[in-house]
This record gives sequence, structure tokens and C-alpha cells, in this order.
Amino acid sequence: MRWFAQLPTAFAALAARVRGEDPERGDVPGWVMITVMTAALVLAILIPFREAIVDAVTNALTSVTTGG
Repeated sequence: MRWFAQLPTAFAALAARVRGEDPERGDVPGWVMITVMTAALVLAILIPFREAIVDAVTNALTSVTTGG
């Protein structure tokens, strides 16, 4: 019986979240900035060290596939 008394409150919270009135919803522009900065860091590392990274991965795959 207790859960039935809390049902209207749960529906109200769900409706507020769907409408976008929830203050805990999150910061989309912040996530976008984190994603862009992460991509920039990957490129900053990959561009100067591309040949070394490709060689390392190739050597690792070769050692796994040849057994030694």
C-alpha cells in the first residue's frame, strides 16, 4: 500500500524530467567540450608519433599471430 501512495510523486518527477525541468539533468555543452578536447589530445599525440604507434601495434599483432 505504501508504494501506491508514492505513485503520484513518482509520476510528477518523471513528467518534470521529460519536460526538462530537472536541475540535475546535466551540462550538455560541458560534455561536448570534453569530447572535443579528448579528440584534440588524441590527434596531438597521434600526429607526431603515428609511425611509432603503427610499428608498435604491427609488432604486437605479429608476435601474437606468429606465436613468439
